[in-house]
Amino acid sequence: RWLFGQAVCTLYAFCGVLFGLSSLASLAVLSTVCCLKVCYPAYGRCWGVHAMGLLLAVWAYALAFAAAPLARWGSYGPEPYGTACCITWEASSTEATLYILALLICCYLLPCLLILASYALILWTVWASRRALRRH
Repeated sequence: RWLFGQAVCTLYAFCGVLFGLSSLASLAVLSTVCCLKVCYPAYGRCWGVHAMGLLLAVWAYALAFAAAPLARWGSYGPEPYGTACCITWEASSTEATLYILALLICCYLLPCLLILASYALILWTVWASRRALRRH
């Protein structure tokens, strides 16, 4: 069972969600930047200037979704086995269901699709350039 009380449970779950979302969002941003640098080199020169803005956007994105249960959109609580805390996945209300759907779409599907599309475009660009090089 969870030994540290509800406040520490909430903090533990908040940190897990915040760092997990920022990690996946960072990977999505990095894959997009790599894609732009490889596939569209003319646009890839100015990303160093925007790096701080991209980092701030990633953390703001993660913070918004991690703080939502603190504002009563979803909730944090013990996991089913009771040894750790996370998002309460059993939707107790319409708002909780909407939060879980928003997490699924905005924080999992969208970043994963962005990563897949970026690396697919990189692979396609490398394949096309190798093919063009062989023809020359």
